[in-house]
Amino acid sequence: MTSLLHRTPPPGAAAAGFDRRLVLPLMLGSILNPINSSMIAVTLVPIGIAFGAPPAQTVWLVSALYLATAVGQPVVGRLVDLYGPRRLYLAGTALVGLAGVLGALAPSLAVLVASRVLLGLGTCAAFPAAMYLIRSEARRTGKDSPAGVLTALSVTNQTIAIVGPTLGGLLVGLGGWRTIFTVNIPLSIACLVLGSLRLPRSTPLEAPGRSARGVLSDIDAVGMVLFAATLGAFMTTLMTPRWWWLAIVTVLVGAAFARHELRATTPFLDLRVLATSRPLLATYARQWLGSIVAYAFLYGYTQWLEGTRGFAASGAGLLLLPMSVTSVVVATVSGRRPQIRRKLVVGAVGLVAACTLVLTLGDSSAVWLLVGVAVLAGVPQGLLSLANQNATYHQADPGRMGSAAGLLRTFLYLGAIVASAAVAAAFPRGTTSAGLHGLAWFLVACAVGLLVLVLADRSLSRVGARSAAP
Repeated sequence: MTSLLHRTPPPGAAAAGFDRRLVLPLMLGSILNPINSSMIAVTLVPIGIAFGAPPAQTVWLVSALYLATAVGQPVVGRLVDLYGPRRLYLAGTALVGLAGVLGALAPSLAVLVASRVLLGLGTCAAFPAAMYLIRSEARRTGKDSPAGVLTALSVTNQTIAIVGPTLGGLLVGLGGWRTIFTVNIPLSIACLVLGSLRLPRSTPLEAPGRSARGVLSDIDAVGMVLFAATLGAFMTTLMTPRWWWLAIVTVLVGAAFARHELRATTPFLDLRVLATSRPLLATYARQWLGSIVAYAFLYGYTQWLEGTRGFAASGAGLLLLPMSVTSVVVATVSGRRPQIRRKLVVGAVGLVAACTLVLTLGDSSAVWLLVGVAVLAGVPQGLLSLANQNATYHQADPGRMGSAAGLLRTFLYLGAIVASAAVAAAFPRGTTSAGLHGLAWFLVACAVGLLVLVLADRSLSRVGARSAAP
């Protein structure tokens, strides 16, 4: 295998430099998930009012998207490795448009949840496709780490994820909560047009003369199904703890998945390789813990601002805007510095500090303190995601870059699922300051665990140390 994509550079692409024509469709496609993940935060309360549903039910709008994405990311990532990014990117972004139509017309909460499942599946392709193409361009140009492009991808995702609540609040104020679903339609069309015009036509990674049937044989369908069943059972156990027997089902199905993968000729997830790659496993663990804190803060804090402090959706979104600005500034300033360990240490300390500050909030806390919490939370937002993304880029097997990138996102969404369950447990019948404090103690514990994990990983000092930006 001499390259990750067998293709001819498109007209106008510089042979010695990264093909900048790829940047816009990759960035636009990769924001589809974070924008839908974050905008929903300010609409859970109005959607609950519209359908007469408590927070314990509306939280499924969050969990459904994350479950679908957590399952779909490594599956689609593996398909990207086998078939190239173009077809998967176009199919996924088309599904996002269909999900937007369904959500805009949904007559019930159940249909709305179904549209979020479609959104989760549709947004699975763009990030693995982006990481795949970035790695391919790096090999083509002979430059090891396109740090500027990786930074742009990460900053774009972080910006959208944090600006999402503000944007969602403005859209709700202009046209009601259905507008956050409608906005997916023009975004989908833009991705389809740009993807068709700019993404390269690629071929599967196969030896010369290999048949299509041979490529299909590399798809571990049984492993994919068992993986999906394990995550589904795990997520349902978290969301409905009274169904204690599901924990047993999760363990049994997970064991069956591990047994199958260890015996498969071409496993969906190569557990042996993964088990021997401790730095990559540590990166996934950091992604999981960091996303628990980030998403629980995003959804829990936002619902508390609306439900307890009485801010409208647009007001709550504006209060989170300083977090957006801080995150973007921090990510942009630190992005071109290749060292990763320092970013992770500062980010983990920032998480501990932000979650501890939440413990001081009450029903009458001053607005300046609410803004201060948002600013402090923006620092780790701007550091952790970027550092983990870049670590994965350097630690993963280039031949499985799509799978590795998809699995990184899976751990992010597993954290989001845990966060959704934590928020539902903190606010079982409505938001209260006592519930917010209980959630904050849980998040402090997760943030401390993340800091310990970073400090214990000595390999981080070598990751990216010799990288050069294109």
